[in-house]
Amino acid sequence: MEQIYTIPVNEAFEASAADHALGCPFCAIYNKLEENELDLILGASMMEPDIRIRTNEEGFCRTHYDMMFVRKNRLGMALTLESHLDQLRKEIKGNPVKSAKRIDKLECSCYVCNRIAFHFEHMVGTAVLLWNTDEDFPAKLKSQPYFCLPHYKKLLQYGQGRLPKKKINAFMDDVESVELTYFDELREDVSWFCKKFDYRYDQEPWYDSKDAVERAFRFLRSDLHKGDKPKKN
Repeated sequence: MEQIYTIPVNEAFEASAADHALGCPFCAIYNKLEENELDLILGASMMEPDIRIRTNEEGFCRTHYDMMFVRKNRLGMALTLESHLDQLRKEIKGNPVKSAKRIDKLECSCYVCNRIAFHFEHMVGTAVLLWNTDEDFPAKLKSQPYFCLPHYKKLLQYGQGRLPKKKINAFMDDVESVELTYFDELREDVSWFCKKFDYRYDQEPWYDSKDAVERAFRFLRSDLHKGDKPKKN
């Protein structure tokens, strides 16, 4: 199955290699998948019976409710909610214990998250497959600006689980080299950012540290959900 994900993985890695400001290629992949799923659920997929069964069962997380709400299809959202509420009303009526279990399950479920996760896992596996089978891909991997820590973890796990034992160490070395290089650069930028608040460094240039805090956030916790979001009042 991973073969069908070859093009989007290559495109994301090539884009991040060409422009390091784009950051982690897997974050870009995730955000693209999210955009596609939101477009589908508020478009062509909305009225399909099998999709409606799944959205009734799985619901949506608050993040994706918010992202759907600002996409200028409130009627579509309302139709989905109408069906979802009708089913939930039947399921939680007359049995408090069963109701609590159903709500607990719903709080941990999201149709969009589940769809993204299915495809995203195959994307990570595809990156490992390409490193092992495509002679050009190792250079692309080593040209990445960084992998955010959550996606770095996934890359390591997939490498350990899917590569031949004789190739695991080489893969780990390639991935770690990217990660530690950025780790050290980010640490220096954060440290310099802190120094700039000391009067002794007031006349020194900022270098690359002005956005060090924001970049540290993206590195430590990923850079996801970059689509439309509700505006704060």
